[in-house]
Amino acid sequence: MAKKKSGRAAAPTQAVRVLVEANVPHKLRHFDAGSDHFGQHAAEALAEEGVVPEQIFKTLVIDAGKKKLAVCCVPVSARLSLKKAAQAWGVPKVAMADPADAQRSSGYIPGGISPLGQKNPLPTFVDASARDFPMIFVSGGRRGLDIALAADDLVKLSQGAYADLQAQ
Repeated sequence: MAKKKSGRAAAPTQAVRVLVEANVPHKLRHFDAGSDHFGQHAAEALAEEGVVPEQIFKTLVIDAGKKKLAVCCVPVSARLSLKKAAQAWGVPKVAMADPADAQRSSGYIPGGISPLGQKNPLPTFVDASARDFPMIFVSGGRRGLDIALAADDLVKLSQGAYADLQAQ
């Protein structure tokens, strides 16, 4: 039996709380996340508002070994270069993190991992292309929820850094 909707908005995620507490201008965008390819669903939904895929950033968790994790934010239209991610982090080599490890560390489910408000904040790297836009979109901490905010605000709040992260 399907759950009855109460008509109330879902409780804000920790990512949204971080933005509200810091008084950072942002906008929330809700969309149907589907069951896979979450970035693609976000791009399709936000395209209706004139947002280009290069402006929508996916949050990827990487592992330098022994569950030493970090976050990389790259456009949904791009692929992450693991070599460039390792260089940005100053480690010899990285791989994609195990989804269960990413979930335990961040407190968010894969497909909804936000670079903000993580249970255990991770080193964060944002692709330098984010500076090309007045606003970018990142996961809001739940599948089907994106946050629009200035890239500099994302870097500041995540205590992150810009880096060239895209595979050629």
